[in-house]
Amino acid sequence: MEPAYRGTVDGLGTPHPLGGQLPGIYAEDDFALRFVEGLDVVLAPIFNVLDCLEAYFMPALAPDDFIDWLTTWVGAELDGTEPVELRRHAVATAVSLHRVRGTRQGLSDAVRLAFGVRPEIAESGGATWSARPLGAFPGDPRPYLRVTLRVPDPAAVDAHRLHAIVSAARPAHLPFTAEVASAADAPPKGPDHV
Repeated sequence: MEPAYRGTVDGLGTPHPLGGQLPGIYAEDDFALRFVEGLDVVLAPIFNVLDCLEAYFMPALAPDDFIDWLTTWVGAELDGTEPVELRRHAVATAVSLHRVRGTRQGLSDAVRLAFGVRPEIAESGGATWSARPLGAFPGDPRPYLRVTLRVPDPAAVDAHRLHAIVSAARPAHLPFTAEVASAADAPPKGPDHV
């Protein structure tokens, strides 16, 4: 993706023209007035940005190129090829995703945000409580995490990107596998699937 750069904006006026702020001796100097008019053209976009600065930090209102910068600020897991609406959504939901990072919900939400499909997640973990000490441990003794993304056309999905997203959003200690499969081969949903 080619970066966009801001420059002058045709017809954009400045709220603080420099010609009116010059000492009186320059008020009738044609060269001085034309010179500072050139500076007004350069400074007008800066004043415009400063006047609208709060909108730059609202994902729904920020310019498209600034959204790409915001994704790096908030740590959104994007590669920059997504549509701008998806990038805006990723910035807006980044904080809530960071709150659940490393959990089943966080992993599912991160994959869904990137691919538009909820994955199937199977894991070895579990939770239980016991009134007595030395109770049985929940889950499997051998840790694992298996993430399966079922889509209509598996060839159209970047498996390396799925692997990178799962690696970033999973619990850090857990070995994992990530695979892309056909939606037609989906098993019936059970308790291990999200």
